[in-house]
Amino acid sequence: MPDPSARMMEMLHARAAKLGRGESLTPPVVNAAKYALPGDPDHAFPYGRFDNPTWASVEAAIGVLEDAETVCFPSGMAAVTAAIMACLKPRARILLPSDGYYTVRVLLDEFLRQHDIDVTELPTGQMSDHDVSGYDLVWLETPSNPGLDVCDIAAIAARTHESGGLVCVDNTTATPLLQPVLDLGADLAVSSDTKALCGHSDVLFGHVAGRDSALMERVRQWRKLSGATPGPSEAYLAYRGLMTLDVRLERMCANAEALANLFYSHPATGSVRYPGLADDPSYPTATRQMARPGFIIGIQFTDAATAERFIEDCPAVFHATSFGGIQTSGERRARWGDDVPDSYVRLSVGCEPADALLGAIRQTLDSLT
Repeated sequence: MPDPSARMMEMLHARAAKLGRGESLTPPVVNAAKYALPGDPDHAFPYGRFDNPTWASVEAAIGVLEDAETVCFPSGMAAVTAAIMACLKPRARILLPSDGYYTVRVLLDEFLRQHDIDVTELPTGQMSDHDVSGYDLVWLETPSNPGLDVCDIAAIAARTHESGGLVCVDNTTATPLLQPVLDLGADLAVSSDTKALCGHSDVLFGHVAGRDSALMERVRQWRKLSGATPGPSEAYLAYRGLMTLDVRLERMCANAEALANLFYSHPATGSVRYPGLADDPSYPTATRQMARPGFIIGIQFTDAATAERFIEDCPAVFHATSFGGIQTSGERRARWGDDVPDSYVRLSVGCEPADALLGAIRQTLDSLT
C-alpha cells in the first residue's frame, strides 16, 4: 500500500513548486464565462463550460492524492452520474450495493432501468464472494454507508477484469488517504468531496479519478456536454479544505477509535459497528486495505426514542445528515429509508478536542441508563 503521508506531502507542495516570483500560493478564483480565443479554438480554456483555471488547480491537487487524472464536479451525485454514464453501454449489466448511498439506487431506478440497463443489487458484505462474470460495471461502496460493511476491492477488481467488466468505487467514507482504491485495482474512484475531503461543511463538490485516459476522457466529455460544472468559488473552497485533509483525518480517526471503544463497553448501547473493532465483521478486510478504519461509527440503541435523545441531548453532537465535517454529527439513517434499525445512529466523528468530546458523550450515555 502506498504511503499516504508521501502523497499528502507532494500535494501540499505541488502548486508551490510551480510558482514564479510574486504568484499567489492559493489558486485565484477565475470567474470567467468567456476567454480570449483568437485563431484556432484548440486551447485549454475555450469557454467557461469546458474548463476553468480554478477547477484545474483543485483537480491537480486531488490528482496527486489519487495518483491519477481527476475531473471535478459540483456535487458527489454529479460525479456518480458522470462515472456511471462514462461506463455504460446499451443493455449494460450493473452490480450495485443494496446498502450503499440510497440516491445512487434511486438514480438507476428512476432514469436508467427504463433504457434496458439491468441492475442487480447485493449487500456489500456479500460482494467479495459473488460471481461478477457478465457484469459490465461493478459498483462498490466500502465501507458502506451507513452500515459500515467492507468488501475486498482487490479481489473483486481482479475477477471483474478477468470477465471484461469495469469497477468503480465510491470512496467517500474513506478518502484516497485512508483507502487508495485505484491502487487496489478499481478503474474509477468516485467521491462526494462535500464530506471529509473538503471537510468544512460549506461546499458541495465531487470528483472522479482514473488512470485509463480514454475512460477519463468520457468522464470529462460528460461534464462538458451535460453542463455538470462546478463554480470557481466552490472549487476554491474545495482546494482550501483539501489542504488540511491529513490533519483533520488524524484527529477524526483518533477520536473515532476512542469513541468506538466507549460505545462498545457502555451499557446504554447495544451493537456497535466500526471497522477498527477487532470483532467487527469488517475488521479483517478493512485492516488489509485501509490505512485506518475511518471516522464513522454505527451505534444501535434500545429504541428510536433513545437514539434521538442521545443526538439531541449531547452538546457535542450536531443533528444533521451528511458526514465528514469538523463537528461531530449524528442521525438516524432509517428516517431516510436505509435498511437499518430505527434505533441505529450513524455518528460522524469530528475534530473536537478528544477529552472534551469523550467526556460529553460519556456523560450523555450515562444519562440514558
